[in-house]
Amino acid sequence: MQINLRSISLSLATLGLLVAGAAAAEGGPIKVAREISFAESSGVRDAVRDECKLQTKVTKFLAQYSTQVELVDDPGGSKDRLELTISEVNAGGGGAWSGPKSMTVKGQLFQDGKPGPTFTASRYSGGGMFAAYKGTCSIVGRCAKSIGKDISNWLENPTDDASLGDH
Repeated sequence: MQINLRSISLSLATLGLLVAGAAAAEGGPIKVAREISFAESSGVRDAVRDECKLQTKVTKFLAQYSTQVELVDDPGGSKDRLELTISEVNAGGGGAWSGPKSMTVKGQLFQDGKPGPTFTASRYSGGGMFAAYKGTCSIVGRCAKSIGKDISNWLENPTDDASLGDH
């Protein structure tokens, strides 16, 4: 009896695609607000709030890194959603000259309309290469990008009370 390995691998690949497709169709995408808010206690300066656009940068990067996420204007009534809040921002003016920048985002996943796992994601940056030539928004934007990627990775296997990033 001769076993055709190519046929077996093609069959397994097809089965994998069917299972993945059925799971995606069953659960659908995780809805995330296109624009998230700052917690009142976030400490964000008005200039950073108005100029850096962190409210949309975090979600833009999250959607860029995760195929599970769909950005919407209001995910409030969605059964599968991720609620995010920017809970802390440390971003003094003066770019790299005023020291490292940091931000923290808190989130909770809702599955089938029920509250699920939570996380806190924090990142800081000194600006990286050529930091002396970067502004505050550019540096804190690096934090937003890293946090978006951290949340995307967490969504692959969400655990409760997770600490993501530079904790």
